[in-house]
Amino acid sequence: MNDWNNNYENGFSTAIQAENEATLQRYVAAVMRRVYGKMTLGLLLTALTSYLVVTTPAVMSFLFSSMATIWILFALELGLVIYLSARIEKLSTGTATALFYAYSALNGVALAPIFLIYTGASIAMTFALTAGTFGLMTIGGYITNKDLSKFGSILFMGLLGLILCIVINLFMKSAMMDMIISCAGVLIFVGLTAWDTQAIKRMCAAADPSMVGKVATMGALNLYLDFINLFIYLLRIFGNRD
Repeated sequence: MNDWNNNYENGFSTAIQAENEATLQRYVAAVMRRVYGKMTLGLLLTALTSYLVVTTPAVMSFLFSSMATIWILFALELGLVIYLSARIEKLSTGTATALFYAYSALNGVALAPIFLIYTGASIAMTFALTAGTFGLMTIGGYITNKDLSKFGSILFMGLLGLILCIVINLFMKSAMMDMIISCAGVLIFVGLTAWDTQAIKRMCAAADPSMVGKVATMGALNLYLDFINLFIYLLRIFGNRD
């Protein structure tokens, strides 16, 4: 009789654990859909803004007629990312989301010149390649049971090294170094896509329901940055210039 009771209780406990796990997985999947939804809207806003800017010669002339304007644009982008990342817990969900979309639009302005540098066909081909690569890596990061957290510090150090090489090559102006930087950038952001996806998944699982909107916004920002940087480095490798 005791054995029967023990088996029953163990089975009941296992069933509860399985149901709790299934509920958590559904919750995480729902939050991740919000992450990808916001990221996709951010990318669409970037693309639309770039198109509007590049098809308006007066705006293009005003924005890119001097280095001062370009540096101001860069400073605004960097400031928005830093502010959003540092203040996310104190901002309302609506404000955080609005700042993310503002950054997406601003980035669209900054990326507009690529339509004058590269052919439309090569931009479309590179975008498709980026989407495919990003999709595979983010799916891999989501479903893998392997802990990717140990790769985070390696990727971060690689990113710092990449930035340093970019600064150095501003003075060297080496075509070979530029290609090496582009290839390294692709590898780093491919890895970051998987790493960020797993990290975001864990944040979603641990997030309080009241913080879900903010977690979705920060997750969308991180994956958006991975996608955009991957696209830029792939374009530098495979893009055909006009």
